[in-house]
Amino acid sequence: MDSRIEQFEVKMEKSLDGLMEEYTAIRAGRANPRILDKLKIDYYGTPSGIQSVANVSVPEARVIMIQPWESSLIKEIEKAILVSDLGLTPSNDGKVIRLVFPELTEERRKDLVKDVKKKAEAAKVAIRNIRRDANDAIKKLSKANEISEDEVKTLEDQVQKVTDKYVTEVDKAMEAKSKEVLTV
Repeated sequence: MDSRIEQFEVKMEKSLDGLMEEYTAIRAGRANPRILDKLKIDYYGTPSGIQSVANVSVPEARVIMIQPWESSLIKEIEKAILVSDLGLTPSNDGKVIRLVFPELTEERRKDLVKDVKKKAEAAKVAIRNIRRDANDAIKKLSKANEISEDEVKTLEDQVQKVTDKYVTEVDKAMEAKSKEVLTV
């Protein structure tokens, strides 16, 4: 792989990573502690992730249990969950917080699959934009007579191969997440 192409491949990789990160936040009916990753609470004046101030476990397929290391954090964690867009209502017994994931309706599953596909399409657009930037950079080199026509063709082919690789990865991720969401 030409070193001039590698910087664009890194950007495509970041687009794929971003998509995977977004997919972790999509609930599929099963409890996944990763949905708490974006939530922050005030811990002695420092915004902290829930996983850094509590023990988070999944005792059952549709339950997340959050056990704060300090009981004073229970209200703070509950507040963060309630104001988030998770759509879950926490319950606590004074020691632990439980998040129960309701069964998803068929209609809700279909809506989630549409969202999964929309996010995948956005990632593909980002990857294609990176391809366009790479091809523009190649054309600039050609106009400046820094590379020959043969090198232009070779570099453009490499860019297309990398683009195809990442578009295929996005499609695989979309299929896997859609299947997960539709599985009852």
